[in-house]
Amino acid sequence: MNRWLTRRRPALHWPSIRGRGRTDAGPLLLTAAVIAAVALLAGAVPALLGAAADDAVQDTVLDAGPDSNVLVRANWERDDGPTGGRVRMPHLADELDDFRARATSALGPDLDAALLPPVTAVNGPILSITDGSTPRTFQFTYLTGDLSGPDVAWTAGSPPGPAVSDEYVEIPYDGPPWPVQVGLSEADAAALDLGPGDRIPVKDGQGHDKDVRISGIYRPADGADPAWRLAPALLRPVPGADGVGTTRFAGLLSRESLPDARLAVDEDQLRRTVHFAPSPDALTWDATASLASQVVKLKAASGSSSDRGQSLKWESQLDTALRDARTRNSAAFAQAAVLLAGVLTATVLVLLLAAELLAGRRTPVLSAARQRGAALPDLGAELIIEATVVSLSAAAVGLVLARAAAPGVSWTWAVPVVLAGVVAGPAFGTIAAARASRDRRQPANPAARRWIRATGQLRRAAVEVAVLIAAVAAFVTLHQRGLLPVASDGDTGELTGDLILPISALTLGALVGALVLLRLLPLGARFALRRALRSRRPLAVFSAAQATTTAGRALPLLVLVSTTALASFALILGTTVTRGLADGAWSAVGADARLDVSTDAEAATPALAERIAAAPGVGQVVVAQVTDSARIFTESTLFTPRLVVVDAAAFQRLLATTALPDAPALARLTAPGPGPGDVPALVRSSDGNLPTGTRLQLTRDDDAPAIRLAAVGTAPSVGGATDVVIVDAAALADAGLPAVANTVWVTGPGAARAVSNTGVAADVVLRTDVLRAQRVAPLTAGLLRLAWTAAAVLLALGLLGLTLAAAAGASARWQTLTRLRTIGLRPRDVRWVAAGELLPPVVVAAVCGPLLGAVLARLMLGPLDLRLLTGQAADPTAVLPWWLLGLVSVALLAAAATVVPVESALRRRDRLSEVLRAGE
Repeated sequence: MNRWLTRRRPALHWPSIRGRGRTDAGPLLLTAAVIAAVALLAGAVPALLGAAADDAVQDTVLDAGPDSNVLVRANWERDDGPTGGRVRMPHLADELDDFRARATSALGPDLDAALLPPVTAVNGPILSITDGSTPRTFQFTYLTGDLSGPDVAWTAGSPPGPAVSDEYVEIPYDGPPWPVQVGLSEADAAALDLGPGDRIPVKDGQGHDKDVRISGIYRPADGADPAWRLAPALLRPVPGADGVGTTRFAGLLSRESLPDARLAVDEDQLRRTVHFAPSPDALTWDATASLASQVVKLKAASGSSSDRGQSLKWESQLDTALRDARTRNSAAFAQAAVLLAGVLTATVLVLLLAAELLAGRRTPVLSAARQRGAALPDLGAELIIEATVVSLSAAAVGLVLARAAAPGVSWTWAVPVVLAGVVAGPAFGTIAAARASRDRRQPANPAARRWIRATGQLRRAAVEVAVLIAAVAAFVTLHQRGLLPVASDGDTGELTGDLILPISALTLGALVGALVLLRLLPLGARFALRRALRSRRPLAVFSAAQATTTAGRALPLLVLVSTTALASFALILGTTVTRGLADGAWSAVGADARLDVSTDAEAATPALAERIAAAPGVGQVVVAQVTDSARIFTESTLFTPRLVVVDAAAFQRLLATTALPDAPALARLTAPGPGPGDVPALVRSSDGNLPTGTRLQLTRDDDAPAIRLAAVGTAPSVGGATDVVIVDAAALADAGLPAVANTVWVTGPGAARAVSNTGVAADVVLRTDVLRAQRVAPLTAGLLRLAWTAAAVLLALGLLGLTLAAAAGASARWQTLTRLRTIGLRPRDVRWVAAGELLPPVVVAAVCGPLLGAVLARLMLGPLDLRLLTGQAADPTAVLPWWLLGLVSVALLAAAATVVPVESALRRRDRLSEVLRAGE
């Protein structure tokens, strides 16, 4: 004993290592192939998801539009003169440049790098054009970037210049209108029928005339320049910008005319704003947390609106957009981690089964080595070297392929598979060598044998209880905590350690189900044997006896049940997401097509709806007034839901004839209110704090009294909104507020064609387009591909496990069956007995595996937060694709049915004499 303890290193026999490698090249190559394939999947998926997350962040910010810009405002320095008037400030443009530089420096280096160069806009008040029969408005605007404003070409006249040449001018507060020169675009000048030298007849809201003169006509050098988006009226007239039926025009200021614009209006009417638009290429998944935190800090340090000084006042919804994108990305990463954990667990089980098979093949060789004097540590070291070379080489190949197929590679998820490949083979081989050379005798005392048997049973029960406790803890944590990581400022976006347990819930649940079946299968086999012994069919007896002998093998059943259940879960997940995307498109659009009518065309909505209803292929047409962020007060707080004013009966018919959830509570909207003067309303709130019976008040734009609403039920989600109030149009009109329809829902196969050319200013939203956009969204497409890939990989691992399990017991099985032939069994009967031995675990896995996967889906899909990817208001209901689950079962049974003929063909040349002498 002391000799082994004092030896410094094992004595390795390299010829034996090479010889065993050449002899068992087939199993070793199979192990290497499994490790390489799974390493490829585990290394590529995180990198592909990371790239998809970057794209998702950029898409979210782009969808937010101007709301994602970072804006900073500040008051001007007061222009009070020494004699009580206002002083013209000729260097106002330079002061504006200083303001932009001060705002840029306040961003910080990280946020500054994520934003495009700033654009500064100075906007005057909205002025009314006094001539003409239609309401028209005017606004002068100054735009400039880091270097200059957007380039224009002056086609007539000249750029705006200063009104005076003196450096110092002071004017009285009540003096005549101060002149200011502006430039007009060609489209604006043509619409106003004005040219250089003309005056634009305008006045402010108090009726005071303003002296606005046209210096020239310009044409933009690049109409797609982002700076023009801040003032589109500088390019062309914009209808409806200042109310229904209005048209806004704009005049371009220059650096020289900017001081005159300050004097042309009241002191606080000229507002300056610096716009920082996000740079999509600079927004990545890893940077979302820090960028959102910096935006929040800027807004927290912002000066108040009542501050009359020049403090910076920050506004932006970029932090909200980044948080939303981060939440969806975190959910997608967690969902992918659940699938990857299942694939890795199944792979580890298959590697254990392969190692058991390899150890069985090597038992005679290892036993002979022990008889020649080889020590167990030496054999273990030799096996570890072999397994390490095979596992690391295979993992390296897989990771290299992953790097070639993905923008990066992650080796973290490949570690469990490599460790299993390194440890499993040497452990099984060392145990096999120890058992083959062990001289411990079986005790003759029955009590001692019972003690040994009870000890083994207790050890097995301890392992099973530990797995059960871990599974219960995982599911409890999953349902209480969820899978979304806790956001923090320094979070890098990686999955944290506190998510290991809930992510493992699926795998642990599958293992618990497999362990339960492992307990039940021997009982069922013994029951079948007892029934067979009472029958007169010897084949049934032999088959049941063989099945009872092998029913206690743990690894084959664990592999078959786990892989089948996990593959079924992946199929259910993919099908549920696919169905959820379709339902999400219905929820987002509300019909096959939707028209969002612009404010200046709302009066034509009823006639438009009649024309659409008469089009061929149109089923139903429902009009409604949809108002986002309506001002509705509860008893204590302001509630800003999506207000839907619609014909309740028509809306109910629309929901009943589409894939949208029915809302029978809509019938209550046409009944009288619960109190005098109350208008019935259906209310949905995200926090659920507005139950039936809640009293609400809908404010009006004029000074008329608010309309009282009474919640009589829960509203369905409209357009994916979580805060919704629905009232009947007739009931609201009776209360004194007639609806002005601005939304048209259209159903039927001809809906898309009917709304394509309406001749009305409206946005067309088609359900098919929304569904297509959701399906190709980076995260959604990535998760679906991973779900289908995981299902295929798990099914392949299950079939491989079936093959390995059959190969592991083939020698002993066919020795027994060949001996049975000596008592008269025909070859066909032998094949039936072999099938009776192999089929029980396969049938159990084929029947119970998909059912276990369905149970796990019911328990897991809710906490996975799939609604964040499907765009639904609530988590999608699990969809069970029975035909796909049936294919999984059929594939297992078909594979098992082919094993017996293949084994029979391979064993056909075995001589009976050699089989009978085996073991002598």
